[in-house]
Amino acid sequence: MGTIGSVARTAVKRRLSSPSVQPAAEPGQLADGRRRVAIEAVSPEVDGGRFPSKRSLGERVTIEADVFADGHDAIACVIRYRHQADSTWTEAPMVALGNDRWRGELTVSELGRYIYTVQGWVDRFQTWRLQLAKRVTAGQDIAFELEVGARLVEAAAQRAQGADSGLLLKQAQTLRNASGSALVSKDLIDLIDRYPDRSETVTYARELEMLVDPERARFSAWYELFPRSAGEPGRHGTFRDVERRLPYIASMGFDVLYLPPIHPIGRTNRKG
Repeated sequence: MGTIGSVARTAVKRRLSSPSVQPAAEPGQLADGRRRVAIEAVSPEVDGGRFPSKRSLGERVTIEADVFADGHDAIACVIRYRHQADSTWTEAPMVALGNDRWRGELTVSELGRYIYTVQGWVDRFQTWRLQLAKRVTAGQDIAFELEVGARLVEAAAQRAQGADSGLLLKQAQTLRNASGSALVSKDLIDLIDRYPDRSETVTYARELEMLVDPERARFSAWYELFPRSAGEPGRHGTFRDVERRLPYIASMGFDVLYLPPIHPIGRTNRKG
């Protein structure tokens, strides 16, 4: 019996020390586990974000990404962007194209670099709406579903500001007393969209850059000219001589004048 007990104790010790037995998850790990959205294949993205994409001033830029989650829950996502000189982010909504592909647009209105990324989260209210519609179509009892929706609206009221909080609380009570087909009003949908539950938001792994150049950088015709060759016989050219030739250069269809690097002229035979 002593030998059997010793073997049993040894087996228990081995089981407890085995790598397959994992310690209890920390609270932060549990929170990360609830972030179920995945974001991939963001475009434009040059060489995994190592280099900035390029656009011209005033251009309307399209951003796309694959955004999805496990299960059948509805998803919402946005583009987050800012100019490099700004500290605050601006958001633009993205719309579903199908097959987990999402698209949004932003306008680059300043020269320089823009920083952008994508965020996504499970839209609990939209998920509830879809489930409610299916139950109504199937003729099922929706009393429990209405209570769930009312609590989601009350949670949004806690996030709301000003008069919107009171409006949402009234909408929650209306849901509890709802009957008939028009269960979710457009006013309620608009209010909820202002205050989504983003506690489990996932951000794309990289902040990408976009270099915004003047519009002429998109396409232009360049003319190269040596200033000292713009003079007259026996006299080297000056910038004034080049300036007088600008109308002639423009008449040939050029819109950019390029001057090569200018160096001091050597004293011996004008070399160097």
